[in-house]
Amino acid sequence: MANELKTKVELIRHSAAHIMAQAVVELFPGTKLGIGPAIENGFYYDFDCPHHFVPEDLTAIEEKMRAIVKQRQPFVCTEHKKDEALEKFSAAGEKYKAELIEGLPGDTVTYYTNGSFTDLCRGPHVGNTGEVRHFKITHIAGAYWRGDEKRPMLQRIYGVAFETKEELDAHFKRLEEAARRDHRKIGKEMDLFSVHESVGAGLVHWHPKGALMRVLIEDFWRKEHMSAGYDFLFTPHIGRANLWQTSGHLGFYKDNMYAPMKIDGEEYFVKPMNCPFHIQVYETRKRSYRELPLRWAELGTVYRYEKAGVLHGLLRVRGFTQDDAHIFCTPEQMEEEVSRTLRFCLHILRSFGFNEITAYLATRPPDAVGEPARWDQATASLKKALESEKLPYTVDEGGGAFYGPKIDLKIKDAIARDWQLGTIQFDFNMSERFGLTYVGSDGHDHRPYMIHRALLGSLERFFGILIEQYAGVFPLWLAPVQLKVMTVTNEQDAYARTVADKLMKAGFRVSLDLRPEKIGHKIREAHVERVPYMLVLGAQEAEKGTVTLRLRSKKNVSDLSVDELLANLKREVDEKLLANVYQ
Repeated sequence: MANELKTKVELIRHSAAHIMAQAVVELFPGTKLGIGPAIENGFYYDFDCPHHFVPEDLTAIEEKMRAIVKQRQPFVCTEHKKDEALEKFSAAGEKYKAELIEGLPGDTVTYYTNGSFTDLCRGPHVGNTGEVRHFKITHIAGAYWRGDEKRPMLQRIYGVAFETKEELDAHFKRLEEAARRDHRKIGKEMDLFSVHESVGAGLVHWHPKGALMRVLIEDFWRKEHMSAGYDFLFTPHIGRANLWQTSGHLGFYKDNMYAPMKIDGEEYFVKPMNCPFHIQVYETRKRSYRELPLRWAELGTVYRYEKAGVLHGLLRVRGFTQDDAHIFCTPEQMEEEVSRTLRFCLHILRSFGFNEITAYLATRPPDAVGEPARWDQATASLKKALESEKLPYTVDEGGGAFYGPKIDLKIKDAIARDWQLGTIQFDFNMSERFGLTYVGSDGHDHRPYMIHRALLGSLERFFGILIEQYAGVFPLWLAPVQLKVMTVTNEQDAYARTVADKLMKAGFRVSLDLRPEKIGHKIREAHVERVPYMLVLGAQEAEKGTVTLRLRSKKNVSDLSVDELLANLKREVDEKLLANVYQ
């Protein structure tokens, strides 16, 4: 593990990985070691073991680790010549360690020894094994050596570790809550979407209720974009190979693109991105500085290859619709456009209830293209926009793409998980590759600045995050079924139809339940479906011309007139309130 480890909990997690490796080697002789870093919330270690690990083995490994912890074995660092280390690990049959040593710079390497266990490691570690007390081994997974599917498949064992028992317990409570909110589980319960192996992994089918929610999201997205001065584009799903050659995708992104298809003897690729198509529209005629900036947005479906092992419901897919936009502007317009774009991003995210937003400002990397002065100007404009919005941000020095600096926006969800969503990305490369120009006020050609921008990322991933944010309990404006009208007996059916008809004519999404079932059963089903409002109509309501409202919180509100209800629900939808007005 690299010397970047600084905090006590990072040292604990890295040390826990060593203790786990020691336990595995002692329990399963003949095991060869891969790598064992600290990661977010915990650690893992990769093993090449003749024994195939099963879940029951985790208990024995954890017990062995606790025995090592009790021994309070010191972690001792020693330095050795690189060739001696290579000989030592090669003689021991540790081929993975030998390969790592061969790739290390310098003439020396360091070992860390605790008890009888020695591992190649740069450290640092805690003082002794006794400082690693609050941990838990969690699960087993497969992992190719160095992430290369052509290399051996190793067995990876994961664990979590914290400084205190309270933090460890809180972590597992968060996991329980995350499991309760799992968008795949809720999506099935609410009949929102599905993925079918018969069609292909990572390809999403939107069911009627999920598709309705997508339409609501898209309609809101389009309305806000029109108000913000954007125009819309629709572009093809495939393009000729020479387009992707010019854009550079075949040079730096081909591994994420699907194999070409032959059409009229030429190669075509399904698009992984929309930007080259937007550029084609820009190039249809000579542009003047007077028509800039151009703000072009598209809900464009793209296709990217993802390995099967990383596919995950809606959160990691192979075909998705990106809420893409490209802004073409003059250097003088850049600062205002960046500020405007950031404000717009924040407005959209906050409209969906994401109010804890932080940013990462990624700056010029060593392999950057474009003039340093343009990088400095673009980076300064991004920084100024962040500071103007008083948005907390971290500078990722050298973390920008080779073609421009960027802002990544991260939201924190209801259970304090971070999700990266919006991006504002400068591109000094694409306009050069395609030779884009505009005629300036001086009558000469100039190169426009190009800004890539995404707000939600992709509709599929955003929808998955949205499901987990609300655990399916969506605000009224987004709920696929907003109201469910149900009768106590069939004698109220005619009144129920009248009420439902009035609600539907007012623009609400209404389900009518006239089944001869007990009212308790109907209510329970509506709760499972997470319907925001249930209208329970019995003899008293039919006689008085009122409704009794049942909320998802199981609270009842009686003697409401339909007109009063409509007025309050209209306000809740129009103002996009996140909580029910009757809570």
